[in-house]
Amino acid sequence: MDTMTFTKVLGGVCGTLLIFLLGKWAGESLYHVGGHGHGDDHHAAYVIETGEGEAQEDVVEVSFADLFAAADAGAGEKVFGKCRACHKLEDGANATGPHLYGVVDRAVGTVDGFNYSGNLSAAADVWTPENLNAFLENPKGFAAGTSMSFAGLKKPEDRADLIAYLQTIGG
Repeated sequence: MDTMTFTKVLGGVCGTLLIFLLGKWAGESLYHVGGHGHGDDHHAAYVIETGEGEAQEDVVEVSFADLFAAADAGAGEKVFGKCRACHKLEDGANATGPHLYGVVDRAVGTVDGFNYSGNLSAAADVWTPENLNAFLENPKGFAAGTSMSFAGLKKPEDRADLIAYLQTIGG
């Protein structure tokens, strides 16, 4: 291949690339959707107000004590399925986590043969239902440095049911 043919081929490739880049720029300018410095208040669709968002204002916060008083231990047994991979219910049967036999109202960090991590003992003295509720909602937030990798139970009803179930085991 001589120099003139090589120059023509290279010029054709560069020209094609230039056309694609200019086409991309022109397309983005004509069909711009917000979010790139032009203000994020633009929407890609027409929003129809249905009034559904207003119903959320009427939500009443129920205290944990009320939820715990109405808790269903049977439903808590089903929620315990999320804990079963790391915790056992038999007394002295530690697994990845300590056994949960008699955990409600037990002193924190006192299971023999289990090596606790983090600041669990600094977070609470006794596993009261309230402390268990806070821990089960966000384990890492309750006891920074804990090695418990569980993200937590988001629904307060699930936490109350689970604690009610645990209260029936060895309590």
